[in-house]
Amino acid sequence: MGKDPEKQLKKAEQLYKAMQYKRAAKSYNTVGNIFLKLGNYEIAKECFFNAAKSAIHEDKYLRGLEFLRNAGNASLLNNNFSEAYQFFKESLNYIPSLRNSSDINQLFVVFSSLSYLCLFVEGKQEEGLNIVKKIRSFVDDSYFKESALIKLVKDLTVATKDKKEKYIKKIEKDFENSKFYEGEINLAKSALVIAKTIVSLIVKLTLDKKIYTTNDVINLTMNIDTKPLLDITENSFYNYNLKELKIMKIGIQLTDNFTFHKKPELPITITPGQTCQINLLIKPHFQMENPTIGPILLTSELNGNLKFFYEYSELLYPTLISPPPTLDISIKNLRPPLIGKSFPLEILIENKSKGEALDLNIEIDFPENLKVMRGTLKKQIYSLRTNENMKWEISLKPIEAGDYSIKIKTTFKDPDQNQIGEIKEFSLKVLL
Repeated sequence: MGKDPEKQLKKAEQLYKAMQYKRAAKSYNTVGNIFLKLGNYEIAKECFFNAAKSAIHEDKYLRGLEFLRNAGNASLLNNNFSEAYQFFKESLNYIPSLRNSSDINQLFVVFSSLSYLCLFVEGKQEEGLNIVKKIRSFVDDSYFKESALIKLVKDLTVATKDKKEKYIKKIEKDFENSKFYEGEINLAKSALVIAKTIVSLIVKLTLDKKIYTTNDVINLTMNIDTKPLLDITENSFYNYNLKELKIMKIGIQLTDNFTFHKKPELPITITPGQTCQINLLIKPHFQMENPTIGPILLTSELNGNLKFFYEYSELLYPTLISPPPTLDISIKNLRPPLIGKSFPLEILIENKSKGEALDLNIEIDFPENLKVMRGTLKKQIYSLRTNENMKWEISLKPIEAGDYSIKIKTTFKDPDQNQIGEIKEFSLKVLL
C-alpha cells in the first residue's frame, strides 16, 4: 500500500499548518482514500474534511465539494447519518460560488437529495423535502425534472405517504441511474427499507363494541402484522437483515370528549414475522357530534437506528349514547312507628347518575295494617335531572305490631326514550 499512512497523515497536517493548501488538499485526499480502504472510516472522514477545507482556502470549490462528498460517504459507511447530513448540508453553501452552470445544476441536486435521504432515515422527511424544494429555484427546470435523484426523492415520498408498492418497485428498477457512491448506496437502500416497511406493514384497528355510553371505557385493539417484512431480509437487493421493529411512541388524535384512559408500556419490540396486539384504553367524557378517534401515528425504529413514522390515517367513529339513568330510593321514619299512633314517613328519590330520567311515575304500595292517614301514594313528574331529587311525606298509622314490607314502583324513560322500570322493597318494624 506504499508509504505508512500515519506518516502520510502527519505530512498532510504539516502542509496544512504551513498553509500550503493545494498540496495539503491532495495529500489529505490521498491518505483519506487509504484509510477508507482500511475500513477506518473515522480517520478517513477527518482527512476528507481537511482536504475540503484546504481546497476551499484556495477557492477551489469544485474540488472542495468533491472532498466534502467523500467525507459524507465515510460517515455513511460508519452508519453516522446525522454527521453525513452536516457535510452534505454544508456543501450547499459553496455551490453558488461555482461558475459552470452544469456543475451548479448537478451538485445542487446531488447534495440536496443526499441531505433528504439522511433526514429521511432519521424520521425527518418533511425537513428533507424542504431542502429539495429550496434549491429548485437555483436549478434549471428541465434538469431538475429529469434528474434521476429528484425522481427517486419524489417516488420515495409518494411511496411512504400513499403506501404504494409500485413506487418502491420503480425505485428498485431505476436504482443504478442514480450513480451513488458506496456509502450513498447504503444510505439510499436504508431509506428504501423504511419505505418498504411502511408500505408492507398490515395494521388493523378494532373496537370491542359498536355503541358506548359515557360511563364506558373504549377498548381499541391495534393488530400489527409484520410477516410481509420478512421479504426485506430475503431480498438480496436490500442487503439488509431486519432484526426488529420497535415502536417508541403512539400518538392518537382524539376529539375533545375523549382522553387516554391507559397507555401501553413502551417501547414495544416486534420480531419480523410476528403479529403484535396492542390494547389502547380510551375514556369518553361527554357526548358531541361526530366524535372521532384517529389518525394514529407510530414513532418507530428498525434495528435501533432507522427511524420513521407510520400513520394510520383512517378514522374510527364510535357511537356514544347517554348512560341509562338510575334512581336511588330511600325511606326514613321521622318518628318511631308505634301501634295506634300516626308517624310521618319520608320518601326520597335521587338521581345520582349521569342520565336524565324522563316521564317519571312513582307508586307506593303499603300493607293493609299500615293505614295511610295523609299524603299521596302516586307521584308523576316530567323529569329528574342529574343531581336532582324529590321527596315527600306520608302519614301512616300502624294497626298491629310486626315487620312490614313497603314496595315502591318506579317507571321512567332515558333520553333515548327507552322505558326503564324497577320495584324496590323496604322493611319497616312496628313496635308495641
